[in-house]
Amino acid sequence: MQREQIIIYELAAWTDANIHRPLKIDDVAEKAGYSKWHLQRMFQRVMGKNLGNYIRDTKLALAAGDLIKTTETVMTISQKYGYESQQTFTRIFAKKYHKPPAAFRKYNALKNGPDCCRTNR
Repeated sequence: MQREQIIIYELAAWTDANIHRPLKIDDVAEKAGYSKWHLQRMFQRVMGKNLGNYIRDTKLALAAGDLIKTTETVMTISQKYGYESQQTFTRIFAKKYHKPPAAFRKYNALKNGPDCCRTNR
């Protein structure tokens, strides 16, 4: 494995471990000790997507799982993944999943049954 790959995989693991924070590219760049521009080029080469999309997509995938598996409110989930407001979370979530969070939850409850995989965390 190349040095660049090791660095990026370690940063991806660190990002995943800190995904509940309001992460910014600058935070990851500071952790890595690289300029954000250089880091983003390295990340794109190794991961095949840019760092900002990686962070956003990871947060949204975890949030989607929480909407299906828990009874946490949309507001709680949006705060849990570091979104500044429920409106921002809803806008970004709907853009990716083509449904706002509450409709996504309802759709999946109907599709999978109301008690499928739900727990209170």
